[in-house]
Amino acid sequence: MFSILFYSFLAGLATLLGCFLVLAFGRPGEKLLAWMLGLAAGIMLTVVIIDLFPSSYAYSNFKIAFSGFILGNLLLFILDIGISQLPPIQKMQQFDKRGHFLKMGYLIAIGIALHDLPEGIAIAVGYSAQEKLGFIIALAIGLHNIPEGMATTAPLKMGGMSNLSILMLVTLVSLITPLGAYLGMILVSISSSLIGLLLALAGGAMTYIVKSELWPESQRRHPNYARLGALSGVVIMIMASFGSA
Repeated sequence: MFSILFYSFLAGLATLLGCFLVLAFGRPGEKLLAWMLGLAAGIMLTVVIIDLFPSSYAYSNFKIAFSGFILGNLLLFILDIGISQLPPIQKMQQFDKRGHFLKMGYLIAIGIALHDLPEGIAIAVGYSAQEKLGFIIALAIGLHNIPEGMATTAPLKMGGMSNLSILMLVTLVSLITPLGAYLGMILVSISSSLIGLLLALAGGAMTYIVKSELWPESQRRHPNYARLGALSGVVIMIMASFGSA
């Protein structure tokens, strides 16, 4: 239990690390951001292909694994749609640029928080299936949380929010990951048969994040560095997987 919460806590703190980097050094260049986002995309997709989906199939069957994968995609799709419809977000739109940046920062923070919950569940479920898998999922989520912390901090800073307020907000967001991990432990303890379904659900959620957020955003910033980052992520995770086999 301690290891699960520890891994998820570190993965969540990666969001805060991204925040510190922006507050200390300013927003990173487009090429670096493209590489980082591509790296996170490559790592997460590789985890799904070589670990999450095969483990889900091993714990259940193809029908459950496939259904969980589709449900994971659908869950994140609904969350994405729901974020933009929240009344507080709609009311936050203002006419000046500072208001626009504040709204953007809050929107990103809420989106990250909603995504972090199933990601925390993924860490717990992965660890319950195999300790190595839990660590790999936490590493993948932590790496993609760094640019997300940057993406939250930059518009809030440009909107005039104080550094202390930004740090408090991002800290709250970072705690959602261990909260999700705790929820995942409860779900697994109810029935171990849920492990296969939840692994596939986590794989579907991570795939949605890659195809709908990380990869398009990295490509938009710099296609070549995005591809380089993705390739780096794939190589890193394959080496890590074989190295710990």
